[in-house]
Amino acid sequence: LNCTETSFMTGDLRLRAVEHFYDFHPISAQQIFDAVAARGIAREHITEEVLQRHDQDHYGGTAAVDRLMGEAGVTAADRVLDICSGLGGPARYLAWKAGCQVTGLDLTASRVEGATALTEAAGLADMVQFRQGNALALPFADAAFTLAISQEAFAHIPDKPALVAGIARVLQPGGRLVFSDILSRERLGADDARRLFDGMRFSEIATEADYRGWLHAAGMHVVSATDLSEEWTRILVERHAMYRSLREQTVARLGLEHFERYDQAYEHFVGLYRSGVLAGALFHVRRNG
Repeated sequence: LNCTETSFMTGDLRLRAVEHFYDFHPISAQQIFDAVAARGIAREHITEEVLQRHDQDHYGGTAAVDRLMGEAGVTAADRVLDICSGLGGPARYLAWKAGCQVTGLDLTASRVEGATALTEAAGLADMVQFRQGNALALPFADAAFTLAISQEAFAHIPDKPALVAGIARVLQPGGRLVFSDILSRERLGADDARRLFDGMRFSEIATEADYRGWLHAAGMHVVSATDLSEEWTRILVERHAMYRSLREQTVARLGLEHFERYDQAYEHFVGLYRSGVLAGALFHVRRNG
C-alpha cells in the first residue's frame, strides 16, 4: 500500500499498511536464526542468552528492557501483556529475567509465527505465548493483566485514545502501563507526517501532552515520563548504519528497490530526530483504583 494523502486513509487501511510493512521488514526470525548459525551455534543449543544479542528490535536493546522492568517493578507474580510484541525479544527477556508469564500481541501473522518459533527454540514456550490481534480491539478479558508494556510501537497505531482506553480495560485496578514511544515536540507538518507514514508507517505521531490527556480520560495517571530524545537520536543513527550494512542480505531477500525505499525513509526519520522535530519518552502509568 502507498498513499500520498494519508489524511484520507481509514484506520483499517493504515493498519493493513503496517501489516504489510512488517511482513517485509529487514529483520525477521529467519535472519535471526541465520545470525545465530553464523556464530557456530546449532539450533538445538539456542538459549535466551544467545537470542538476546539478535532479537531486540527496539531502541536500546536489553538495557532498555532492564530500564523498563525497573520502572515497572516487575515481579514473578506479574501477568504481563506486551502490545505490538513483534518477534518477541523483550517478552522473552522479561520472562527469562523476572520469571513471570508474558502474553505478546501483534497485528502481523508472520511476526507472531516468527516470535513463536524463536521462543520455542529458546525453551520459553511455557512462559511466553503470542497471539495475533489488533491493539485497538484487545482480545482479552477485563482486568486480565497486572502490567502492560510496549516499546516504540504505538506510533504505528491510529486512534490512540481508543488504544489507551482498551489498555485501561484489560489492566486490573492499580495495574501499570510502561511504554516508550516516538513523539513530536509540536504538531508535525503535513509533508513530514505523510513521509513518515509512507516510509515508516508511523500514524498520527503524538505529543507528550496528547498522551497525558488521553491517559487521564481513560482513568489512568502518569507517574513519570523520562525524556529519551538524545539517546534515541544516537541509537537511530547507529541503526541506520546497521541497516545499510545488511544491504546485500536485504537486496537478496526483498530486492534493490525495497532496500533503497526503506533507506530513504529511514534517512528522513533520523533527520527529524537530529533537527529536534521528533522526540521520545518512557512513560510509567497506573490505572486508577
